[in-house]
Amino acid sequence: MAVQLEMGLDTFGDVTFDLNGKKLSQAQVIRNVVAEGVLADQLGLDFFGVGEHHRDDFAVSAPEVVLAAVAAQTSRIRLGSAVTVLSSDDPIRVFQRFSTIDAISNGRAEVIMGRGSFIESFPLFGFDLEQYEELFEEKLDLFAQILKGNPVNWSGNTRVPVAEQSVFPQPEGKLRTWIGVGGTPKSVLRAAHYGFPLMLAIIGGDPKGFKPFVDLYYKSLSQFNQRTQPIGVHSPGFVANTDEEAKETIWPHYQTMMNRIGRDRGWPPISKEQFIQQIGADGSLYVGSPETVAEKIATTVKHLGVSRFDLKYSLGTLPHENLMKCIELYGTKVVPLVREKLAQK
Repeated sequence: MAVQLEMGLDTFGDVTFDLNGKKLSQAQVIRNVVAEGVLADQLGLDFFGVGEHHRDDFAVSAPEVVLAAVAAQTSRIRLGSAVTVLSSDDPIRVFQRFSTIDAISNGRAEVIMGRGSFIESFPLFGFDLEQYEELFEEKLDLFAQILKGNPVNWSGNTRVPVAEQSVFPQPEGKLRTWIGVGGTPKSVLRAAHYGFPLMLAIIGGDPKGFKPFVDLYYKSLSQFNQRTQPIGVHSPGFVANTDEEAKETIWPHYQTMMNRIGRDRGWPPISKEQFIQQIGADGSLYVGSPETVAEKIATTVKHLGVSRFDLKYSLGTLPHENLMKCIELYGTKVVPLVREKLAQK
């Protein structure tokens, strides 16, 4: 491939059990996430992302603080959100926080912004869900203006205008900014309009089915007179020594997580058959041995033509020890295998 594939990891800071089945405190989970990020750096991975949630099954509500802790203990890995829920935040404060991480990390910060698939932050911070679309559109527009540098001028309907204001600190370079998209054409067009890189959250269905979004993005970049930008994929998965070990280890934790989320959204309970289908060749779960996971990642990368793949390795209550082993296998075996497979004609 002309562009070197970046391979990273994402976590939502899922509240986990210890090896004896005891639920960990959210504080301990946050400390564990920092340790996981440090290990990812030691293994030479390209990116470590931390998601934002405001519910009791996820420990991280302020990913920037966690990322700053990781930044202080690492030297090369890029660090970012996965994602920042911009609709219920303030674009100026988001820029300031990530510029601060960028300073601490010597230019390694990224921000991936999205509307968010969970809605808890809207009532928590006093935002109206009926303005779901407008909030994101206007705040993204303001963020794009901030990225152009000082002074900032902007006006809209969802917050007070910004007139000839300066925002600090300014990064020493350009703050790398992505748009996270779950699979709507409008979101793809929005990313292309601003010339932001596109991160596809492929968390259900056949990854190959996202090729039309890739094509739409590149076509739209051209129509908006924007330069070609990278596309990445964020997908859940888990790596163990063998396919059977990976499948049997992750299933009860994945089942618990999906059923809890499903109850909130009116979904029926997930079945073992659905899980098996999703870890198969046409599913969006990258679960198995290093060889199995590497083959599936390489297939996705080749078909979609993306230049980044981030594995969302935290899946429900799976213990920290299992997650650390997964990270180790991903860095030492999966990543080299993927690069080897992509290098083959």
